[in-house]
Amino acid sequence: MNKITCICLGVRNMERSVSFYRDQLGFQTDCTDSNPRVCFFNTPGTKFELYPLDLLAKDINPADPPALSSGFGGITLTYNVDNKEKVDEVITLVRNAGGTIVKEPQEVFWGGYHGYFADPDGYYWEVAYGPDFKYDENGMLVF
Repeated sequence: MNKITCICLGVRNMERSVSFYRDQLGFQTDCTDSNPRVCFFNTPGTKFELYPLDLLAKDINPADPPALSSGFGGITLTYNVDNKEKVDEVITLVRNAGGTIVKEPQEVFWGGYHGYFADPDGYYWEVAYGPDFKYDENGMLVF
C-alpha cells in the first residue's frame, strides 16, 4: 500500500469550487456540469476529486458524521514546478481567480522558492520550486 490514487476535497459549494479549479486554474476534467454531484480532475498519477462536504462527512459515517468546521486541518496540497518563475505565475493565476494568497512567493531555508494559497473552501496549497527537484518523463516528481 504505497500509493495515493485519489485526493478528495470536501467542498461547501460545488459550483464555486468547480469554477475555481476547472475554469480559473485550468485543471483538466471531463466534468462539464457547473454543479455536478462529484467531479474528478485528470492530474498525472493521482486523481483529484471534489465532493460536497456534507455528503463526504455522511459517507464517512452516516450515523455520526465528522463535524463540519473550517480552518487549517493539518494538510496541504503541493504543486511542484520546475523553475522559480512558474511559482510566481501560479500565484498570480490563483490571485486573479479569486484565491487567497496566504504566503507570497519567497526563498526558503532549504534552497527552494515557494508560496501558499487557500482555495475557496480554505484548503491550503503550496506552490514550490526546488533546485534539486527532478522529474520523470511524465512530469512526476522523483526523489
